[in-house]
Amino acid sequence: MKMNYREITPEDVAAIFDVRIKTWHNPNGAEELERMGITYDSVRQMMMTTHRGWLGESGGAVVGFVMGNKQTGEMWVVAVLKEFENRGIGKSLMRLVEDWLVREGCGELFLTTDPDESFRAVGFYRHLGWEDWKMEDGDRFMKKRSEQVVADQKAARCESKAS
Repeated sequence: MKMNYREITPEDVAAIFDVRIKTWHNPNGAEELERMGITYDSVRQMMMTTHRGWLGESGGAVVGFVMGNKQTGEMWVVAVLKEFENRGIGKSLMRLVEDWLVREGCGELFLTTDPDESFRAVGFYRHLGWEDWKMEDGDRFMKKRSEQVVADQKAARCESKAS
């Protein structure tokens, strides 16, 4: 499987919404996103100011994406279609957004996820060096310092040279 990674453009918004809805454990995904104020137009607006993201394509189809917010240091969303999980796509996407947030001057990154320890996302984030920070309003907040991102970058370069 050949993966292509590239920056998300405004033309990709419908495709990333499709991936997000398919990966969200919520049968009312589109309606729930809209209630939260997350619409095609709001995402396009954020991309013009505070947010940036990358997607992974296989055979020309979007199979995963990630977005971050440079104003707050938040890793805003990462999603990979189930049939493409466990192939390193999420890890590659996370590295792209983490690297960008650090280059934008964010000293500490954060994300929110489900408080339930049994959710695979929690273990995935911990595997990538994210640490529990706090529980608030029904969400688990995790953080990662920029120094850890830089260390991860160096380790990844060493891994790629060795292979």
